[in-house]
Amino acid sequence: MHASGSRSTSLGIALVSALAFGGSGVAAKPLIEAGLDPLHVVWLRGAGAALVLLPLAWFHRDLPRRKPMLLLGFGLFAVAGVQAFYFASISRIPVGVALLVEYLGPALVLGWIRFVQRRPVTPAAAVGVVLAVTGLACVVEVWAGLSFDALGLLLALGAACCQACYFVLSDHGSDGAEPANPLGVIAYGLIVGALVLTVIARPWGMDFSLLAGNADLGGTEVAAWLLLCWVVLISTVFAYVTGVLAVRLLSPQVAGVVACLEAVVATVLAWVLLREHLSLPQILGGSLVLVGAFIAQSRAPKNPSPVPVASGTPQPEAPAAGSAPGGDLPVAGNRG
Repeated sequence: MHASGSRSTSLGIALVSALAFGGSGVAAKPLIEAGLDPLHVVWLRGAGAALVLLPLAWFHRDLPRRKPMLLLGFGLFAVAGVQAFYFASISRIPVGVALLVEYLGPALVLGWIRFVQRRPVTPAAAVGVVLAVTGLACVVEVWAGLSFDALGLLLALGAACCQACYFVLSDHGSDGAEPANPLGVIAYGLIVGALVLTVIARPWGMDFSLLAGNADLGGTEVAAWLLLCWVVLISTVFAYVTGVLAVRLLSPQVAGVVACLEAVVATVLAWVLLREHLSLPQILGGSLVLVGAFIAQSRAPKNPSPVPVASGTPQPEAPAAGSAPGGDLPVAGNRG
């Protein structure tokens, strides 16, 4: 496939992932308002997705032997860690503040690449992150409820670190002589995450009968089980699959910036479905996120560099021995 067409396809996958992730809040909020505890909704999301992907886990049953630390890290940080830290943080600081701090993840990925891996990053990637984070501040209207709580901010920063791990680990599985199949990584990651969330959420105290009733979605009564199916199948299984593919096809920092669109998607869907109206600053902030994502993915070095460059387009590499289209994705230039 032509390079520009391949990049467009990769960007499209990242956008679809952001759309899928962004829809989780709109579907989950009616369930919470119907009486389910937020942590129980998180557990249902993780456990349901793990159950759906059990056949994939069996098909890739060699993965725990080959990549045990990758699977453990993905489950602990990319699945359980992000959600646990986020829900703990919003119990102490405003949701908007917690969301903004969490989405510092792409900036942390950039720092990891530059200072830990000691590889150069393009100015476009850095500018894209700055614009996207600034836009997020407007989308969540951080000034409307800012309150300083040291522990709450540290918890939100923990969610940001776990989000950065999601992007780094998603790409890390594609390196080495035996790259890990992304679908297998997601399946085992969700299983590990569900087990961890079981300890945190303690679902045995949940009122499961609520799932047999209805929930209010912007004035429309919708079956609770239907909303749960959306959260599990679309906003978790489909979102994680497309998200990991996007990371491997693009790069960690670029996919991270594009993932910031999740907040924009969530806000727009809340406007349309839950009648939570957007303000002018939110609209302007969403535009900044779009501009930041576009800049990050569109400005790549014109000539291949002997050192992999963190930019919007993966640098060409010689294919790994035995690699072929179809099975595992090709080895990416960088990045859980």
